[in-house]
Amino acid sequence: MKVHCFGANLSLVVMLCATNALASVMAVGPGAFPASALTTTFTGLADGTEVNGLVVNGLLFSYSLGNGNVIIDGGPGVNNRICPPNIVSIGNPTGSLSILLPFAATMFGYGYAILATVAVPGATTISIFNGATFLGSLSYNGVPDPTFTGGFAGLASTLAFDRVVLTFNSGAAPAFALDNILVSAAAVTVPEPAPILLFAVSLLALLWIRSRRATVR
Repeated sequence: MKVHCFGANLSLVVMLCATNALASVMAVGPGAFPASALTTTFTGLADGTEVNGLVVNGLLFSYSLGNGNVIIDGGPGVNNRICPPNIVSIGNPTGSLSILLPFAATMFGYGYAILATVAVPGATTISIFNGATFLGSLSYNGVPDPTFTGGFAGLASTLAFDRVVLTFNSGAAPAFALDNILVSAAAVTVPEPAPILLFAVSLLALLWIRSRRATVR
């Protein structure tokens, strides 16, 4: 059974107005995700497991962090919507953590913590991409939750995306952790049966008319 340690306080949100953003993005809490959302925890993975190249639930993780690395670990404890084991940075946390999704999505979120105990503006940022095309981003202010600074970072997009890049405020904290990743798939548009039926009837009527004209001649 998966345990989700979602706290009550949502982090404050600031939208980054990127000039090349193609999608409208808005902040959402964990309650906005449907029951069908893919939920990823790291239960069962051994401490020290390398995250670069790791695939969990179809999510492919990779990172670029200064001279640091990212592993599965037991810290920082049950808070900030994190239940050990979870992803933790070791060493210089400057850089980004990239996640390739197994399907096109319109919602993405995660619980996170940074190694600080005071409110931190722009504690983490989510950037979304469709392939190599940047679609938009949101930045979240972290609050003590209940001890380490963090919260839940989640967004919904008007355009589907298949890759997310997460960054953390390395100037304010020397390490970060995340867990309980939620991904909601983009809805598949299915043509309504009524227009298809109307087209079929019209086509049959046209063929019948042509057949009658040929017979009269």
